[in-house]
Amino acid sequence: MGQSFQQRGQPMFILAEDTERTRGEDAQSSNISAGKAVSNAVRTTLGPRGMDKMLVSDSGDVVITNDGATILEEMDIEHPAAQMIVEVAETQEEEVGDGTTTASVLAGELLSRAEDLLDDDVHPTAIVEGYNRAVELALEAVEEQVLDDELDDDLLEKVAETSMTGKGTGDVNAAPLAETIVAAVRQVRAEEGVDRDSIQVRTQVGASSSATELVSGVISEEEPVHENMPRGVEDATIAVLDVDLEVREGEIDAEYNITDIDQLNAALDAEESELRGYAETVAEAGIDVAFVTGDVDDRVASYLASEGALAFDGVDDDEATAIARATGASQIGTVNDLDEDDFGFAETVRVEKFGEDELAFVEGGAEAEAVTVFVRGGTEHVADELERALNDAIDVVTVALDRGGVVPGAGATEIAIADHIRSEAASVTGRKQLAVEAFADAVDLLPRTLAANAGMDPIDALVELRSTFQDEGRAGIIAENQTGEVVDPTEQGVLDPAAVKREAVESATEAATMIVRIDDVIASN
Repeated sequence: MGQSFQQRGQPMFILAEDTERTRGEDAQSSNISAGKAVSNAVRTTLGPRGMDKMLVSDSGDVVITNDGATILEEMDIEHPAAQMIVEVAETQEEEVGDGTTTASVLAGELLSRAEDLLDDDVHPTAIVEGYNRAVELALEAVEEQVLDDELDDDLLEKVAETSMTGKGTGDVNAAPLAETIVAAVRQVRAEEGVDRDSIQVRTQVGASSSATELVSGVISEEEPVHENMPRGVEDATIAVLDVDLEVREGEIDAEYNITDIDQLNAALDAEESELRGYAETVAEAGIDVAFVTGDVDDRVASYLASEGALAFDGVDDDEATAIARATGASQIGTVNDLDEDDFGFAETVRVEKFGEDELAFVEGGAEAEAVTVFVRGGTEHVADELERALNDAIDVVTVALDRGGVVPGAGATEIAIADHIRSEAASVTGRKQLAVEAFADAVDLLPRTLAANAGMDPIDALVELRSTFQDEGRAGIIAENQTGEVVDPTEQGVLDPAAVKREAVESATEAATMIVRIDDVIASN
């Protein structure tokens, strides 16, 4: 029977018979358990000594990573409450680019602490209000931890290196990669901030990560449309053509009856003339290199090659936009009215072969609004993980510059947050105080997890962290030689953007409090 409600002693059915309904403590327990399960799935990946996950799809595709957002994205998660934790990671990734594992783990622990409070008959509203007050205190603590140091290249390189450590870059190669990243960000930074969309990361298998380089321009994966085209062009005039350079087809189906050879030759001559016309138009306009989003007929390609032009077809929209931005070109929808004002310029366009692949490098564009980090990796899995790590590092350098400074990493800021919340908890009245204290305990899980993943005893490490923080004002866990030690992370150059900490605290709390407030789950089959 369907779900019913009593009305004057008679049941009234308002839900379908196949509707499932879970209420009260059962609903809360189910949702909290689902959220905790997702959080625990990424917990062991936290920190520089975190472990990787191998994710295998139904089709056999394999992803090896310790990036929280990637893990949760690849997992086939159906439970609606668990999906909220996935959304925490997605929000963290979109807003600041890093700290996804931190946010997910914190959300799960906030749920775990809330479950204990619910068992002690603390009302969900009191938990939510206490958590929200704790967030305010946490943000105050983050602000107190922001370093006064100038955000020069050296400091930003430390931020980038901290983000990449343990993410497949290797400790040895993290420093030169960090230099490359900071150089890329500096190149596209303007008065209004960093144009993050102007930085691309392109991977290519076949060399170690030490061969990664910064290209002042963009890289296209398309190959020249004809083998006789030049492999390099200096001082190139560039056109981005959003057209097909092939015989036009009518919009309606039609049949043509050819009764003699002269008619056939005339048709072929007309077709040939049309195709040759495309090539002559491009050549006469002074275009050295053409990037075409549509198809280029083989005969047009041959004509262009004989004119000494270089052309690429099948260029995707994102790539075409990037080339246009870098060179100052406009995307042209017709070849009938070419105007040199729509053309772009690049100092060099060169085609290089990597194994069986050919890539086109467009460097020194007139606008210089785009740069590409050309990432090398020994295998496809290594290259993919490097790409994720470098994108995260670019994001954290960007938010450090655009959104307000850096704080000590290695769990030091989390220790400061927990200490500040506990010191202010006494000022909170009623049962909300229990939730505030529970929030501080949840934050403690982050340095405890860092310690466990570094091979330390988490309880002993937490005690030492608190003691050192009280004595010296700053304490974090630095993983050295497969073990960890408690030191000042700023002396080791371990730094995180303050924005990453703020976003992790806020997004994790929003998800946890939303789940805690749910006491009725109605699902239709």
